[in-house]
Amino acid sequence: MTSKELLYIEDALGHEQFFQTKCAQTAGEIQDPELKSFVENIASQHRQIFSDFYGLLG
Repeated sequence: MTSKELLYIEDALGHEQFFQTKCAQTAGEIQDPELKSFVENIASQHRQIFSDFYGLLG
């Protein structure tokens, strides 16, 4: 892989971590159970995307 490709992968993984963290934090602040569950699901999806993407590297 080129250094540019590695930087892209690093950015993509960082974005997925950021999205997962922000969604989890936001879910912790939401009172409405249905909305909270929806946001937690989005956090879970970002966690899975990160895991899948990271798994492709190994």
